[in-house]
Order: sequence, then C-alpha cells, then structure tokens
Amino acid sequence: IEAVSHTDGVERIRLGSLEPERITEQDLIRMSSVKSFCPQFHLSLQSGCDRTLAAMNRRYTSAQYSELVEKIRKIFPDASITTDIMVGLPGETDEDFEESLRFVEKTGFSKIHVFPYSVRAGTKAASMKNQISASVKSRRASEMTLLGEKLEKDFLKNQIGKTVPILFEKENCTDFHRGYSPNYTLVKIKRTSPIKSLRNMIFYVNIKEAKCF
Repeated sequence: IEAVSHTDGVERIRLGSLEPERITEQDLIRMSSVKSFCPQFHLSLQSGCDRTLAAMNRRYTSAQYSELVEKIRKIFPDASITTDIMVGLPGETDEDFEESLRFVEKTGFSKIHVFPYSVRAGTKAASMKNQISASVKSRRASEMTLLGEKLEKDFLKNQIGKTVPILFEKENCTDFHRGYSPNYTLVKIKRTSPIKSLRNMIFYVNIKEAKCF
C-alpha cells in the first residue's frame, strides 16, 4: 500500500477481501497515514457463532473479530465494513443461527453478502452429520439478508450531511453521474449537461439523501 501510494497518478488505493486474523493494529495505523488509502474493509466473517466458526476451522473467535472492528473504527471513524455470512453449515442449530444474527446486528456492517451452505464433494463438511434442509437454509438466508438490508440503510443514512470526495466512474444514460466515496458508498448526482462527462474525475459532493440502489 505504501509503495503503490508513491506511484504518480494513483489517487485511490482500495483493498479486496481480507482475512481478519492477518490484520494488526500496527497495519491499520500505517494504512491511516496513506492519504490515498480508502477506508473500506471487507473482512470475511462467515458466522457470528463461535461454535460454527470452530466447525469451519476459522482461526479467530467472534470476540477477536469484534476487537478488530473496534480498532478499525477507532482509527478510521467513517470506515465501511462489509462481510460474507454463510448460513446452514451442517450442525448449525437454531440457537447458533440466532447467535450469528445477534453478532451481525451488533457489529453493524454496511453491507453483507449472504449465502447458504452448499455441499461440495470431497470436503470435510460434505460428510458431516446433521445436514441442514434446503428449506431451513433458505429461511435463514432470507432472515440474514433482511437484517443486512436494514444495516445497509442505517449506514447510508449516516452518510447524509457529509461532504466527501467522489470518484466518478460512469453515467446512467443522460440522467446521472455515478461514483464512489472513499468508504465505497455509491453516490449519484444529476447531470446538468447531456454531453459533459465526469468519468475519472474526483469532486467533493454533499450527501443530501440516502437509499439503496
């Protein structure tokens, strides 16, 4: 990140998916000193239930994950934290799922990608007992998705009133310019001219209203 930031013409640096156990507080501090670094962290969680995390052989607990999130928000107050959540791992009880739901809500992710467990031949999970029925996995996925949509709306509402630099990437026909803030919030502004393009330009925009696109 530091090396790329010294490259002429690079105005934004954004990371991809990260394993939470590989990020230290010192890493975060160093990232915060890089002006072009974008405070959006996609931290793979998979489950907010420690029993399920152990069954997945994940190398962290929900408490360790939560501690990392707290450090990120302390160093990057306006950070966007997104994640992936799996539901229906063999052996996941209703209690396990409810624990995962509560953890996701408490963490307050800006966006979550929810997917039901699917059997893959040759994997350890494929031979595990207590496989979850398709109907239960579908119900749990729907419930987790609804929570994710609520959290996303809450995050977007919190952006209202802020003035942030937007990197414009494309136009929507002749109606809008579309771009992203440093924390990866999608922003649209009305086009005042059907000819002028803002692509690859950065302008400060005051957020007036929020909704999920």
